Amino acid sequence: MLMMQEKHGFIRSVDVAQQLGVTKPSVSYATKNLRNDGYIIMDKYGRITLTESGHAIAQAMYDRHKQLMTFLMKIGVNEEVAREDACKIEHDISEQTFQMLCRYIDALSEDE
Repeated sequence: MLMMQEKHGFIRSVDVAQQLGVTKPSVSYATKNLRNDGYIIMDKYGRITLTESGHAIAQAMYDRHKQLMTFLMKIGVNEEVAREDACKIEHDISEQTFQMLCRYIDALSEDE
């Protein structure tokens, strides 16, 4: 959603469904929860915009995704697979494990 908002200025449910490979009803259910939690707002045309708190969380997740992709590629995973696997990992990995991976990535970067 963050990348869509930055590119187009807004987000459409149909685009989210297409991007994630899920149904529009699944997106509707998720957006209802995100709206109720104050992370997004929807206008009368159904366009979605991240709130300030929603943007902060999305940015943190995107940063996490990029770090995980970097790690996977540094250990030899090709970019496409690294992108897909990072999407799967980013939501389930503990903060402790993520921080240790970041330290490992930093140490690898220093050795280069």
